Amino acid sequence: MQLSKRLAAELFGTFWLVLGGCGSAVLAANFAGPVHGLGIGFVGVSFAFGLTVLTMAYAIGHISGCHLNPAVSVGLTVAGRFPARDLLPYVIAQVVGAVLGAAVLALIASGKPGFELVASGFASNGYGERSPGHYSLAAAFVCEAVMTGFFLFVILGATDKRAPAGFAPIAIGLCLTLIHLVSIPVTNTSVNPARSTGPALFVGGAAVDQLWLFWIAPIIGAVVAGVLYPLIAESRGGSAQKLALD
Repeated sequence: MQLSKRLAAELFGTFWLVLGGCGSAVLAANFAGPVHGLGIGFVGVSFAFGLTVLTMAYAIGHISGCHLNPAVSVGLTVAGRFPARDLLPYVIAQVVGAVLGAAVLALIASGKPGFELVASGFASNGYGERSPGHYSLAAAFVCEAVMTGFFLFVILGATDKRAPAGFAPIAIGLCLTLIHLVSIPVTNTSVNPARSTGPALFVGGAAVDQLWLFWIAPIIGAVVAGVLYPLIAESRGGSAQKLALD
């Protein structure tokens, strides 16, 4: 598949991840409507993020591999599943997709009278006062690194050539759901530098100041998993470009 087509797929997929995942948090998590309690809550948001990855894995996994995440691309490169020459273009496409997704979400959310983008937090990530549970920088760093490491480990295992074919998107989507169920109170859950960058650029201020953590910690976790999985599995088998969909 041509690189340009793969980059377009990554951009489109990351756009969907931010619009669907962050959109559920901004538009639906606390929605009351005419009847009190109709909001989906953080459990609903967790499933929304998992579903964005699951649906896109089936839609574009055979085109680009459906990374949708700079940390995933880095981890796959370390594990020998993805060519290093394509890493930077993938990361750029993912960040652009995330920013465009956040832009569309901002446009939609601003259509509600009284909506204040910065005051809402706009599904941005943070630690300390910006953490939903006011968790410390150290706690946020460990959480993001460990959760991303396990996410990448599941991706590598589910897409191994010896794994059951066709089920990788389900395992990966449910893994991301589980990660959100655990870590939303800590950092609002990133495990994805592109997902963090899109909303942060619209919120500005402290959201941008804290963005460094949501690049460094997930990448560290992904690198560790990218080293460990081949050692444990004793194989570098699996698809470099797709999520074992056939």
